[in-house]
Amino acid sequence: MWIIIGLIVVLGLVVINYNLVVRARNMVSEAWSGIDVQLKRRYDLIPNLIESVKAYSSHERDLFENLSEARSKSMTTEAVGARGTAENQLSGELKTLLAVAEAYPDLKASANFLTLQKELVEIEDNIQYARRYYNATVRDYNTRIQSFPGLLIAKPFGFRDAEFFEIEFATEREAPDAKF
Repeated sequence: MWIIIGLIVVLGLVVINYNLVVRARNMVSEAWSGIDVQLKRRYDLIPNLIESVKAYSSHERDLFENLSEARSKSMTTEAVGARGTAENQLSGELKTLLAVAEAYPDLKASANFLTLQKELVEIEDNIQYARRYYNATVRDYNTRIQSFPGLLIAKPFGFRDAEFFEIEFATEREAPDAKF
């Protein structure tokens, strides 16, 4: 009788822990979809930024091509780590585009460009919030499958660690180097 009760309790604990691990994995997937939505908004904005700058600076052809290539690569990359690398490359190209815009006073004063630049800042803020949420859910998920009793469930059922998502943003400015 006690053996049967013990087996039922153990089975119940296995089911509960399995459900907790599945819930944590689903939270990671949901958080990633939030990042994906914001990245899509960013991808949709880039052609408008390019066209806006092209109107003032047609001789920056290499920049426009590099930015378009980086955008395409980011859109087609699936793995989280590779996506972070691709997004960092895209951010670098966006930084270059914004730097080029600084050289054109008429462009900097253009209401259309200012609106696009403001939109880019807003989108990158949203990506940052989504990234923080995603990384927090990844931390919780990884902790659950690496600690007892979750690790007893994770390995046999094929649960694997999730990757964190790190990305630089085109609108971030480096701190000035003050030397006296």
